[in-house]
Amino acid sequence: MTDTSFRCAAALSTSSDTRAAIDDVCQQIADRLAGPVDLVIAFFSPHHAAHAQQIATALQIKLEPKHLLGVTGEAIVGGDREIEGEPALSVWAARMPGVDVMPFHLTYQRAEGGSFVGWPETLESAWPNDGALLLVADPFTFPADVLLERLGEDRPGLPVLGGMASGGSQPGENRLLLGQQVHRAGAVAVLLSGGIRVRSVVSQGCRPIGKPMVITKAQENVVLELGGKPALVQLRELFETLPADQQRLVQQGLHVGRVINEYQEGFARGDFLIRNVMGFDPEVGAIAIGDFARVGQTVQFHVRDAQSADEDLRQLLAAAKTGNSPPAGALLFTCNGRGTRLFPEPDHDARTIRECLGDVPLAGFFAQGEIGPIGGQNFLHGFTAAIALVEPREPASAS
Repeated sequence: MTDTSFRCAAALSTSSDTRAAIDDVCQQIADRLAGPVDLVIAFFSPHHAAHAQQIATALQIKLEPKHLLGVTGEAIVGGDREIEGEPALSVWAARMPGVDVMPFHLTYQRAEGGSFVGWPETLESAWPNDGALLLVADPFTFPADVLLERLGEDRPGLPVLGGMASGGSQPGENRLLLGQQVHRAGAVAVLLSGGIRVRSVVSQGCRPIGKPMVITKAQENVVLELGGKPALVQLRELFETLPADQQRLVQQGLHVGRVINEYQEGFARGDFLIRNVMGFDPEVGAIAIGDFARVGQTVQFHVRDAQSADEDLRQLLAAAKTGNSPPAGALLFTCNGRGTRLFPEPDHDARTIRECLGDVPLAGFFAQGEIGPIGGQNFLHGFTAAIALVEPREPASAS
């Protein structure tokens, strides 16, 4: 009897031979996911980029998915492993009964103020109310931040998760897969709706220091005053109260978190959009940040190191855990500045997901910018682990 339940599977191969890697992952998927496949997502290292067409065609033939997505990554995630600097092909497959999967390829045209081309015609009349968007894009040709801003205006509440392709050093070197088509520019995406729930965990790897403060004077990306005092004065006063280890972190790299939802009674991790502190002006006591600063916004200083990133990810995963069973599947879009560039041991983010959520089928890649929601709004992040947790949507109970 054919299994038609909602199920996911993941497979990883580290073979340098593309054909062997494809055969390996397809056999693993077939062993773990018998029956029809609705969606396959492939993540492959630059070692396999020249054979992207072979990957797309072979996966389509061997696994027969209704839809296929793919992207190149500087490092590749599969299970509880993160393969950095070595050949890797990771495949995530899902059977999702009752789920509508809508794939498309977007390009950006800069003429007349800029427009995104490639939206499915069915979305022109109506968007699903319960949708979630998975999107991977080429950082050289696709302004993901502009798309997210426009979606925030036109489709508020639509969660977007994904990342920017990595591994290529110039335009045309990254690869994006959609079905059996290989693209070198734009973005590929699937809109999921119906009998699926996609929950997000977005860990920006920081911990707050001091207390939240309100911007009382600002100009563009420059914070002039916090709580009625020059911003730099507030930072110096905070610095003097910190223990030596936190002072060192401030000196190594300071960040500022902006509260997204000002209507909360209190603020915690996950409530702040983290951006870099870009510089200081001692003459006027101002602080320049990598974000627009507006009077009335609540901000808090943050620091980042391996310990902070570990604590942040574990805390957010613990909050996302529901019951004793892991999600049906998970996708990890983590920054190429994490991995062994941040943590003392390899496989940190993938292993932590396994430890916190259980043996969830996991795949993903190291991105050149990660996409995920904070406070109900979607942003393009850096040094972040954005995780999509996938599970069947429980049917609404009768009243």
